[in-house]
Amino acid sequence: MADVLLVLNLIATFTMVGVIWFVQIVHYPLLSVVPVQSASVVAADHQRRTGWVVMAPMTIQGFTMLGLLRWVPAGAWWPLPWLNGFFLAIALGGTIFLSVPRHERMAHRPDATVGKELVDTNWPRTIAWSACGCVAVVMLLQRLAQ
Repeated sequence: MADVLLVLNLIATFTMVGVIWFVQIVHYPLLSVVPVQSASVVAADHQRRTGWVVMAPMTIQGFTMLGLLRWVPAGAWWPLPWLNGFFLAIALGGTIFLSVPRHERMAHRPDATVGKELVDTNWPRTIAWSACGCVAVVMLLQRLAQ
């Protein structure tokens, strides 16, 4: 069971790592230059399309991370799933408390600063999801070495 959870977690995590780095380097900087008069339409379209891309990997990552707390892979240091959960909590907290309010503002009350704020406040999520990826790799390497 733990091996399946670990592989699924690794796949979902690295899907999110790729998405978050694309968002940080490409997508959010482009949103920061959208004219205010177009921002509402672009923001609504962004939210709809992004939801379809991240819904499955975020859900799989969350559930597999919870499973790894219960079924630690053989050979993996037991605190690693907890560390992974800590980083995932930062990433999801950043989504809920930093990104979503700015996307809502862009969709309903756009201004010239919201796009830049998305870029600036996305760094904690980018770092946290990247850290999740590192922890998942360490767990996999420890499992393989066992």
